Amino acid sequence: MRALRLSILLVSWLLTSLAGVNALAQEASSAAEPAYDQDADGESRAKKAANGLLGRPAPALTLKTIDGESIDLLSLYGRKPVYFKFWATWCVPCRQQMPGFEDIYQKYGDDIEVIAVNTGFNDSEAAIREYTQKITMSMPIVVDDGTLGSQLNLQVTPMHVLVGRDGRVVYVGHIDGPRLERAIKAVMAEVPDATVDASAPTQTRQLAVGDTVANISLTTLSGKKVALGTSDKPQALMFFAPWCESYLAESRPAMAANCARIRKQVETLVKKSNYAWYGVSSNLWVRRDEVEAYRQETNTELPLAYDGSGELFRAFAVRDIPTIVLIKPDGTVTKIIGPDTQNIAAAIK
Repeated sequence: MRALRLSILLVSWLLTSLAGVNALAQEASSAAEPAYDQDADGESRAKKAANGLLGRPAPALTLKTIDGESIDLLSLYGRKPVYFKFWATWCVPCRQQMPGFEDIYQKYGDDIEVIAVNTGFNDSEAAIREYTQKITMSMPIVVDDGTLGSQLNLQVTPMHVLVGRDGRVVYVGHIDGPRLERAIKAVMAEVPDATVDASAPTQTRQLAVGDTVANISLTTLSGKKVALGTSDKPQALMFFAPWCESYLAESRPAMAANCARIRKQVETLVKKSNYAWYGVSSNLWVRRDEVEAYRQETNTELPLAYDGSGELFRAFAVRDIPTIVLIKPDGTVTKIIGPDTQNIAAAIK
């Protein structure tokens, strides 16, 4: 009987010890993997965007607001600073910052040109108008076609860009608050300069169905360089972003499900169709290593490429993901398939 009691006590002690070991292991694991800090991550991406941008002449574009007004940026440079805020309706930190953004406009709008620049990426004017009816956004609202974003090296949303009176970029950031407000006050305090620098925007030819692809290539994660439109078989490009399936599950669940659905259909076609398939990732909220992580997480056999400069997205005028572009061996763009397509296999026939 005494031996039985000892055995029970020994088993109890072992279970308690194992529980303690597991708890310590979990604590160590938690300590080794700090919680994700979106503000710090976004600020890091904005810092990357600022490289080569600070001190550079801002683009001399004429922007059109959703209310039909024109904003001639060149006419503003030399008279007042300009504040661009890039945002999207699906962007959670953008939503969180909107009350502060409106406060800035109300406080400083006479002394600095405040412009809300929707990225135009997986957004529509209808969605923007619906969103702005729910909150107060009194400043001019512009939907970018990718031109302004490419000129200002858009990497993240929200992204704040301040242009001084001389037409040069002086500040790039992601978070709002005291640092941004200090930068705004500093740029407004600048003495007007008669010398104005502005850059003519680089025009990228945007290809449509029937156009011919020339001198455009992509490089896969494995390092393979692929010339588009010069293949012995037709090519199919699936434009995507790794965060569509995960991040948008919170703010746009239907859109996230759609991205996953189309990816799975394409993975089947990679094995069955006579197209050479490639996935092309956006650079918005995406680094190259995150495309690689996405490849491993999804276990996809679709060869992936990272469009770090945004050149491919601009060349094919892709503003919604996932979008599929079909190219004949002679370089002719034969079809552009949008994200609302239900059956990709039927669409490519």
